[in-house]
Amino acid sequence: MRRFLAQLVRFGYQQALSCLYPALVFAGIAVAQVVPLPIAAYDALLIYCVALTFGFWALGLETWREVAVIFGFHLVGLALEIFKVAEGSWAYPGEGWTKIGGVPLFSGFMYGAVGSYICQAWRRLDLRLAHYPAVSAAIIAVLIYANFFTHHWIADLRLYLALAMLVVLRRCWVYFTVGDTRYRMPLALSFVLIGFFLWLAENLGTLLQAWQYPNQTEVWQAVHVEKLGAWALLVTMSFVMVAAIKSREGVLYHRGAEPTVT
Repeated sequence: MRRFLAQLVRFGYQQALSCLYPALVFAGIAVAQVVPLPIAAYDALLIYCVALTFGFWALGLETWREVAVIFGFHLVGLALEIFKVAEGSWAYPGEGWTKIGGVPLFSGFMYGAVGSYICQAWRRLDLRLAHYPAVSAAIIAVLIYANFFTHHWIADLRLYLALAMLVVLRRCWVYFTVGDTRYRMPLALSFVLIGFFLWLAENLGTLLQAWQYPNQTEVWQAVHVEKLGAWALLVTMSFVMVAAIKSREGVLYHRGAEPTVT
């Protein structure tokens, strides 16, 4: 039991370090809500997030490739935000000069934070993948992303795409190290776990009024639990982008027979 608790603490500590970028993004959102600023909060948050991203690179906490992932997923997320706000799915109530289609440009960094977390966890926990079908996973991830747009006009296919991803990843394991022990877990399960914590983060973001769903206009309510599944699916897009970078760096695939705990 002592060893289990010690390993749990080590794992939690590494996870906390991996979440430094997302934590600082949300800290900035919280500060912008309570501290008087000379410019609009959304504009200040854009400057802050850009400085934060390059600060991580300057300090060696992110490589230039990882910064590219953050900006890449920033654009992916921003495109989705602009479309969803136009469709009335949610709204950004504050004012700001740096808004396009009612969406503040800083919002894309909240998606980029997901990419930063995966990059940091990859390094700190020495992640590797076994039986990862890179091409098939990437194709389904792109279809999942496209479905977030197309389901407004055609049938919502997210359940079928989720099942397709489960089939593709049925043999895929992610290996990671905690202390002196190597563990493994199904990659698909890791998407669900990350999606859960993103759902919690979304609840915090709406509580801070960074954005609002229609049912939160008068009084704050918890984000519907179905959004957990949406986040788990969206994580796949971020993951395949990071995996492409790690493949180029030669640190994508698990090799050799080493002691592991499932």
